[in-house]
Amino acid sequence: MAPMLQEKGAGEFDVVVVGAGITGAGVARDAALRGLRVCLLDQHDLGAGTTWGSSGMIHGGLRYIEYDWETTRMSCLDGGFIKRIAPHLLFPVVFLLPVYPDDPFGIEKKETALEVYDRFQPYKAGRPHVRLTAAEALALEPGLRPGLRGAVSMDEWGVDAARLVAVNALGAREAGAEVRTYTEVTGVVRDGLAVRGVRVRNRLSGTSETIAARAVCNAAGPWAPALCAMAGAPLRLRPAKGVHLIYDRRITNCALGVEAIDGRDLLLVPHSNQTIVGTTDDDFYGDPEHLEVTDDEVEYILQAFERVLPSIRRHRIAHANAAVRPTLYEWRRYEDDLSREYAVLDHGTRDGVPGLVTVAGGKMSMFRKMAEDTVDVLLRVLGRPFVPTSTHTAPLPGGESVADAVEVAGDFGLPLPVAQRLVARHGARAAALLGDAEPEDRRALVCECEPVTRAELRHVVRTESVERLEDLYRRVRCTGGACLGMRCAWPAARLLGEEKGWGARRVAEEVHEFLDARWLQRPSVMRGATAAQEQLYRGAVYALGEVAEPAPLADEPAAATTPVLAAGD
Repeated sequence: MAPMLQEKGAGEFDVVVVGAGITGAGVARDAALRGLRVCLLDQHDLGAGTTWGSSGMIHGGLRYIEYDWETTRMSCLDGGFIKRIAPHLLFPVVFLLPVYPDDPFGIEKKETALEVYDRFQPYKAGRPHVRLTAAEALALEPGLRPGLRGAVSMDEWGVDAARLVAVNALGAREAGAEVRTYTEVTGVVRDGLAVRGVRVRNRLSGTSETIAARAVCNAAGPWAPALCAMAGAPLRLRPAKGVHLIYDRRITNCALGVEAIDGRDLLLVPHSNQTIVGTTDDDFYGDPEHLEVTDDEVEYILQAFERVLPSIRRHRIAHANAAVRPTLYEWRRYEDDLSREYAVLDHGTRDGVPGLVTVAGGKMSMFRKMAEDTVDVLLRVLGRPFVPTSTHTAPLPGGESVADAVEVAGDFGLPLPVAQRLVARHGARAAALLGDAEPEDRRALVCECEPVTRAELRHVVRTESVERLEDLYRRVRCTGGACLGMRCAWPAARLLGEEKGWGARRVAEEVHEFLDARWLQRPSVMRGATAAQEQLYRGAVYALGEVAEPAPLADEPAAATTPVLAAGD
């Protein structure tokens, strides 16, 4: 069995990295690979903040070419590195940009912009754009609104953002780092003016402790100013709230780029078994811990896509999510035009607070470069000799080689879709995962919407710091399908309870908390009779639990099952 992702070490760390989103996880891995003793921590789960609310794209950023082309260049370059070190995680996404008579940017202007973008595509192993006639575009996407003048197509890379965070954290641990989730920073430790660690509280157990370190890296995203305030170092960001609608299936053949009523660019992206639609981009002055999706935000997105895809309102929205981008502060700029540049701040030279380094801004597509620059600064702050990064060549866990899903399916007797999903998440390590599992767990499905087996769930619970039922969604998409966890929450929680030593009552509490949280994501997107129907089904799941046995695979006969009551029913 692989060691736990959450292992406790002893003594002082070189650096504590606060914030386990994609930036913090990338910093932790880079620092550990360069020989630093690292502790990565987050107040929630891995990737549960800003990264969790992303569009799931490793893209260059076509819209930045006009005013921030360096960000486009760096994003494409880093996207190529990410493709090299994690080939199993990235998948191609073909975009269609339809052009109508009322489009302020005709097809000639759009194609001109894409001709410029084509120069950057080779950096990320992308392909040149293609100009399409109206008939060709409609053949690809028959649901487009009539009156089409033509379209242009381009490609980008899609990624499971939460999985990308998980493999970076796993890579950091394998390089010697300690990783802690649900660990909240309550204060900083000072030696005179210098920051020498953090005081933390475990949000699950309630226990508190001090983690000593020679430096603290603040990668807390929209929470970064609060951490700086604890150390007396000013930091001003311009946080921006983004909202996505998540559909319960793929509703188009291609990704679409459209223009909202105020001219902002919005995306519709077929992603795994879902469709991600968004995003809004509005200044945010509230608490990033408490985000709500409003009816107006949902309508803003639907209105934009309805002009291009008239059927958009007929499809079922599974839920909506919101997150806050830690955008660098600028005055006057329109939110959507704010730069996606990033900054690495040494608060010792900047504010007279040695030992504190903050990284803020940027975008997921260039997280690796952000981490590299941050660790360069940390080495200087720590007085260590410079060691070059290896993160552009060192494979992430699972990226050591290209796995063959057909071969995995044949070797272990799995249906091909199950093997394909497993390989897409675990890459070259999928066969070892199955080889270590009990034979009966390899083929037993827990989540049918996103084919997840008992073997995979046991593996991630044991090795990837899974503490809550919701964490399984971020690790392997269990509970993330069309049923919203209604069918798989109980069996997944029971398996989690087996691994954690939970009793029946604790398992029931976990399921109820999970379903309550999911329900809170639904009010703004439910329409008509859907609300009543889902409320009835939700009540039944609360009362009856779920079948005790895992679902059989497609070629196995279904056994008769009886609903099992939850503890206390």
